[in-house]
Amino acid sequence: MSFTYKGLHASYSRHIVTEEEVNRNIERLRQQNPRIAVVTDRPTENGDEIVLDYAGFCGEEQFAGGTAENQTLVLGSGMFIPGFEEQLLDKVPGEEVTVKVTFPEQYHSEDLAGKEARFECKIKEIRVKTEYELDDTFAKEVGQCDTFAQMQQKMQESLQAYTDQRGEMELQDRLLNDAAKTLELTITDKMLADAVEDQLNNMRAQLAQQGLTLEMYCQFMSTTEEALREDVKPSAEAALRCRAAIDEIVQIEGLEPDQESITQTLVAICRQNNITMEQLKEQYDAALEQAVINSVLTGKVMRLIRDAAIVEENS
Repeated sequence: MSFTYKGLHASYSRHIVTEEEVNRNIERLRQQNPRIAVVTDRPTENGDEIVLDYAGFCGEEQFAGGTAENQTLVLGSGMFIPGFEEQLLDKVPGEEVTVKVTFPEQYHSEDLAGKEARFECKIKEIRVKTEYELDDTFAKEVGQCDTFAQMQQKMQESLQAYTDQRGEMELQDRLLNDAAKTLELTITDKMLADAVEDQLNNMRAQLAQQGLTLEMYCQFMSTTEEALREDVKPSAEAALRCRAAIDEIVQIEGLEPDQESITQTLVAICRQNNITMEQLKEQYDAALEQAVINSVLTGKVMRLIRDAAIVEENS
């Protein structure tokens, strides 16, 4: 079989976003964004969110870390030391309150553990969180739209664009894998072992973002690391074939990374990691540079294969 990456056949079924999906995402947005209303006609109650200034004292000395301005606190949440929040009930904005407490014996600061203290507090604002109605007000304050109908339309368009983009990426991945299967490639045991380790390292990095380890994952899934290694071998081999196919196409077509594509990739990295270009430059080494170049060339190869493919779109 000769290496084939042009004229590949594939089918593609475009998913049309449904009204139910739009409504589900709007409801999720409503749950994530409660409406905050300022209360002026009653004193504080349990469940209220208050804004306050406070300063903490042991005897006549103010202690470090015990002072804050415009601090928010939900009364009854138990976020502050025992006895603190209860003394802020039945108070009104503008009222000054002396809160007397005793720090727990096991408090994290040894200098304060078990000691009596007072906090000079000033209630600045009382707030309550309520659920938005699905109306124009919700659209204006959360959706940045004039009407709820516009918000629904905007959500539909956004979801459709995301769905189309994901579908296109999946199609390009399938085409690349189809091309890679036609490439003659001898995969040695060491190549496969290294690729498997790369897969596990990626898994470790993803788990670490959730505060987990690979060992914890194996325990939760009732498996072992050796069993995982066997499980990822097919995808590791496929990754090796795709990388080799990309390198081969780059050579055949004479593809090179252009500066505009490199810049776009760097901007995307900054956006994904919430850092500035200056911060990225501090971490920019030969390994990262090569990774960026590989990403640009991979994109060029996948677009080339896609443009040369015969794709049948199913309704």
